[in-house]
Amino acid sequence: MGKIQHRFKQFKEWKQQPHRVAPIPEEEHVCPTCETHYYGNYCPRCGQSCKIARYSFKNALMLYLDVWGLGNRGMFRCIRDLVLRPGYMTRDYLRGMQMAYFPPFKMFFLLCTLSILVDSGMNIQGINRPGVNDSEYKRIIASGLLSTGEGLNEFGEKMEKEAEAQNKNKKKTEKYNELEKKIDKASDDSSKLIHIIYQSAWDFGKSHTSILVLILLMLYTWPLWLLIRHCPAIPDFRFSECFVAIIYIINMLLVYNIIPSLLCFSPKVEMEYNLLTLLLVFIPIKQLSGYSYLNTIWRVVFAVISFVLMLILLFFGTFILVYIYCLIANGFFSS
Repeated sequence: MGKIQHRFKQFKEWKQQPHRVAPIPEEEHVCPTCETHYYGNYCPRCGQSCKIARYSFKNALMLYLDVWGLGNRGMFRCIRDLVLRPGYMTRDYLRGMQMAYFPPFKMFFLLCTLSILVDSGMNIQGINRPGVNDSEYKRIIASGLLSTGEGLNEFGEKMEKEAEAQNKNKKKTEKYNELEKKIDKASDDSSKLIHIIYQSAWDFGKSHTSILVLILLMLYTWPLWLLIRHCPAIPDFRFSECFVAIIYIINMLLVYNIIPSLLCFSPKVEMEYNLLTLLLVFIPIKQLSGYSYLNTIWRVVFAVISFVLMLILLFFGTFILVYIYCLIANGFFSS
């Protein structure tokens, strides 16, 4: 038991230690490109690696992997640290230790590409998972969840009923009949337009998932940054640094979420697994900010609530602007 406790203590100490660079070897190299004599791993004149050797299939493979970042030691170290010490790693990167870890945005797009490839057939069963779930997407669309036009029609009907209740004892004039037609026409037009807007947004999100995720993450970063900008570990925490930290956290979740796709979990098990991995977001934020878990949890939860309210305001703001535009287009406010 004491040995296990000692190992755990060593692991906790290791998590808080930044990456340590190996000392420069004493061997002298001659750069084959510029013929500069130097010590170290890279030529100080042209930047060529000292590990460049005669051409072979192994070297060609490693060069190809380096283009995508997969042969770079920083990529594997970054994945390891995202799993074991995500918050401390992010803090090291923000403090300037950027050569030791893979760039967050490049890693984000590479992991998204890898996730798509795994879903498309690079898994243990070789099945195209999006193709299996395509019928589910069609069912959701057909069910009218995205058709906000129904809500707009109900809004128009409500306006019509209120107008009728106010004028039930009066004879409808020609002017009122014309106004009623404009309201109905605006409601129909806005229903079609808002449906087109949100259907286009849905299609764009399916085709450009990475871009949509980045936009949503930037919106979420605002309330979170306001709550942790004076954290104990980084008292002058900047918004841009908070956004980079969020990208690294998403990279961590992508690493975890590739596992059920690779092993072809059932949809129910995969959903439960993904929900459990969402609880891991508290760990990197706690390590990065220096807050206790309790302070971290309420800040993250409050930021999520603020983010959801922002999306609701954005939705209804779009709804109101489109409806007003349709009223103006149909001459509702004209004399």
